[in-house]
Formats: sequence, structure tokens, C-alpha cells
Amino acid sequence: MKDKEGDCSSAVKPHGERLAALLSGKGVDRVPLFSPLMRGFCGRNLGYPLSAVYADTVKSFWAQVWTQEQYGFEPLPTFGYASYGAWEFGGEIRLPKGEWDQAPSIVRHPVQSGADIDRLERVGLGDVKSRGSIPLCIEFSRLQQKHAMPIVFQCGTPFPRAANVCGVDTLLRWVIKEPMLAHRLIRLMTDHLIEVARYWADTFGPENLLPYAGNPTESNQVLSPKHFEKFAFPYIKELYDKVLAMGVKRFLFHICGEQNRNLPLLAQIPVGNPDIVTFGHEVDLSTALKYFVDTCIIVGNMEPALIQTATPQRVYELSKDCIEKAKSAPRGFMLSPGCELPPHCPPYNVYVMKKAVEDFGQY
Repeated sequence: MKDKEGDCSSAVKPHGERLAALLSGKGVDRVPLFSPLMRGFCGRNLGYPLSAVYADTVKSFWAQVWTQEQYGFEPLPTFGYASYGAWEFGGEIRLPKGEWDQAPSIVRHPVQSGADIDRLERVGLGDVKSRGSIPLCIEFSRLQQKHAMPIVFQCGTPFPRAANVCGVDTLLRWVIKEPMLAHRLIRLMTDHLIEVARYWADTFGPENLLPYAGNPTESNQVLSPKHFEKFAFPYIKELYDKVLAMGVKRFLFHICGEQNRNLPLLAQIPVGNPDIVTFGHEVDLSTALKYFVDTCIIVGNMEPALIQTATPQRVYELSKDCIEKAKSAPRGFMLSPGCELPPHCPPYNVYVMKKAVEDFGQY
């Protein structure tokens, strides 16, 4: 019981049995409860400021392990944040500190113009090991390795990461008015993410990795299906192809937000063995099953805002609805929030999600 944050190593349970069973193609006794995006809630549960779960890897790791154990989630602590890319390419971020902050935010984008892309292309990617949050992410992955957990790292998809480098509004303007600038920046980000994956594969072994790929800026709330096909889909497919070719078995892919019109293309992305695919609440689980029925473990997709604001009775009913829609998924189903579990959601509302899987998730 020693470590910087009171390492209760003896208290860490083995890798979640239900998740392990699903990954190996075996049956489970009930629907697992799963949420790889619950960092802020876990930090607050331990009494930490939100900034701690993004700046202190030990506190972040144990806060997630202990909270996931407390509420019955499959143990899968993760580290990172949606604004990845800005700091890593020379910009600035700010850790959460205000009452309503939930995660790090971007203070300064490193790319403002085509000349900045020229500069990045001249300099090249260089060594990714010291860029931005990567040293912290490696520290966290070493904790995952130490405790025999899947090594989840923030791989992302190229379009949202490129948007973090130049700003969403700038990238969308380039998509319409200067498409070559958009392609050049997305190309740089694709190459960067491939190098990041190679760094993790060389350090921990590709068979132990679970790259996390989330794509909020590719949602139809931001990007049209036509532009998704031109500026997002080819780069996601290339990233998947090259990372799986390294020997990585699968991705944890969060299809974030309103992606219904993107699903036909997303279903063409080469999958692992099997992928774990989570959906925002905007995609009905019945629809998700039409596209990913045989190839993926389906995860979803309680609306995060309702977990925070609805009554426990309502959260319980919504959990039941998700379970009944997707419980029969051929490769397995896990109940989860549709995105980050809100840091300020009532703890009892999280508990009733566990109660719902116990009441309605039995096989």
C-alpha cells in the first residue's frame, strides 16, 4: 500500500471477466456495465479537483480503478482528452478549473494559416515521444501494463485532431474554400497518429494495445456526409489499416454524436477481432445493430445529459430501454453512457445503471 497516491495494488481486481469473455467470443452471465470515459466523475468521487485526472497519472488511474469497482463497471481506466492535437503541435491548453469545466480546453491553436502548415511540413513530425501530453500518456500506460490491463491510448481519428490544431471553424472553412489546405493538415495528423501508434506498439507490444478512436468533429452536426466521405473517411480507413497491420488486435471506437448518415461508410472501416464500438445517444442502438451486427461489440448509449439531470427512475427506464434493444447483439453488448459520464452527475443515477443491468441484463 505504498505508491505516490497510496498504491493499493493488492486491491486491484483482475481485468474485467465479462469484458475479457466478450473479447474472446465467449458468453457472459449478464450485460456488462462499461464506460471508458468517466474520468472527471471518478476524480470528483475521490475528492480530487478535475485538473488532477488530466495532470496526475497516478491519481487519475486509481480514481478510475476504485470508482469503476465501486459502481460495478468493467475496469478500463483511460487517460487523455478530446482537445488532443493543439498542445502536441505547439499550441496551448488549459486544465479544467471553473465550476462547469469538464475537461482541458484549447487556449491557442498552433496553426492559423497556410503558412503555418508550410512550417509544419518543413519541420516534419520528428520524435513524437516528447510532444504535449504524450509523456503523461506513456506514464499512464505503464500503470495499465503494471496491473495487466489493456493499454488504452488516445489514437483518435485524423479530422477531429486536425481541427484541434487549427480550430474547428478554420478547418471547416478550408474544407469549403481551400480544400487542399484541409487535406494537407489532415495528412499531417494522420501521419502523426500512425507514428504515435507505432511508439505505443514498440513500447508495450501491439497485442496488448487498445487504441481509442473518437470522432466528434466528424458528426453530421458539424460535417456533412459528403465532406465526411472526402475529408474524414479515407484517413480513418488508412489509420485503421496501418495500425492493425502493426499487430494490434482491435480498436475502441467511439462514434460520437449524430453519425447516422455516416454509418454506411463507417461500417466499411476494417475492424479488429472484434472492435469495441460505442455510439452517441443520437444513434439508436437498433440502427447501430443493422450496420455492425456481426463484427463488433456494441456499446451504448445513455444520453449523458439525462444521467446528470433526470430522476433516478427515468435513468433506470432509459437503461432498461438500451438493454432491451441491444442485449441480443451477436458479438455482445455493454451498457454505457453515450459519451463522457458527466463529472457532476448524481452518484445515485450511476448506481441505478448498475441496478438496471442486474435486473434486465441477465442471459
